[in-house]
Amino acid sequence: MSLKDVTPEKVSEADSKSMSSRLLDLVKLLSSIKGDLANITSPPSFLAPSSVLENPHSWAERPSVFTAPAGEEDPQKRSLLVLRIFLTGLRNQLYVAGAPNVSIKKPLNAFLGELFLSSWADPDCKATTKLVSEQVSHHPPITAVHISSPEHGIRADGYARVEMTFSGTVNVRQIGHTMLHIDKFDEDYLLPFPDVQVRGFLSGCLYPEILGTYKIISSTGYVSEINFMGKGFFRGKKKNYFEARVYHTSQSKNSCLYEVAGVWSECWVVKDGSTGEILETYDADASENRPASMNIEAVENQDPWESRNAWKHVIGALKGGDLWTASAEKNKVEEAQRQMRVKEKQEGTQWEPLLFDSVPGNQHEAYHRLTENTGYNLMDSETKGVWRIKDEHAASVQKPFRGSLTPLG
Repeated sequence: MSLKDVTPEKVSEADSKSMSSRLLDLVKLLSSIKGDLANITSPPSFLAPSSVLENPHSWAERPSVFTAPAGEEDPQKRSLLVLRIFLTGLRNQLYVAGAPNVSIKKPLNAFLGELFLSSWADPDCKATTKLVSEQVSHHPPITAVHISSPEHGIRADGYARVEMTFSGTVNVRQIGHTMLHIDKFDEDYLLPFPDVQVRGFLSGCLYPEILGTYKIISSTGYVSEINFMGKGFFRGKKKNYFEARVYHTSQSKNSCLYEVAGVWSECWVVKDGSTGEILETYDADASENRPASMNIEAVENQDPWESRNAWKHVIGALKGGDLWTASAEKNKVEEAQRQMRVKEKQEGTQWEPLLFDSVPGNQHEAYHRLTENTGYNLMDSETKGVWRIKDEHAASVQKPFRGSLTPLG
């Protein structure tokens, strides 16, 4: 839907509709579009007041959870702690701008070159985590991410290409992965980006559901196998239900060191795989599990290419319920970006990411080592290679990041 299709009258009319009516309109829109929906603009009433580049913050916003594996001497327990990082991040990543009882919204599509920079501090564990994310490609949409805690010697580098289709539900396919590295043990973990379905069009409350089986693979031989079942399945009586087990590849297929089961958006239980003893009960809403406060520069001090500055007028309008202004301001950014791409084509130039580089898939040694004999496919041809942060450059880059060039031209 473009700006010319959205008049103030149409926006006001859409805003006054019931959620079920608006969902019906959305279903009609999605049903009329063939192919990938990833770059399609959703109606303003379904947009979250944040960019898709902010979503990876869910993995960094609990410094004590992210850094815990770096302080654990037992490799078996480290694998469990990495699984914990993965599970605790799912809720805030997928329930964008809401909670499990609130209909989810779609984050703003990131534009090429957009950046999100932030950090979190936890005084109890004396740790900080830093997040850097950049939209390194727009067609197809690819986001590159780096999360680190330098004082603990742990980092996560990831990238994902997103594809979306509609078949009664919105199907979100993520091509890519995250590689987590712990310096002290020279240890790597391969973490997946699971595929997601957006459901609830008939109930009037949209929610994300992960389906399928995924593995977190460690260079120490430990594997966390997660089976997402979801609502309506034989053993999944609630939405977001999952079961997981941690085992070592040297043991029998039926061996289990830890069992983890529950609802990833609410709570789950960790059990000893041998005795069944409950080792931990995790409640996502418990005060001790709340995210730390985000440290981010004030919008007026941000570079023009940083998300909250670039989208400030759109975000402000969405928060204020002014859908007409949100559409108009959003169109300004998107039209300027289209003109940039036209100019680059005319001049024969190519856009260069600021903080990330792409390398050929055959150079991704850690991935190939961890996935040997597993049947996993890197699919680097679909993600324009493997994306990694340029450490030295990222540490020294200064504002203005792109001189006088802004997202508006």
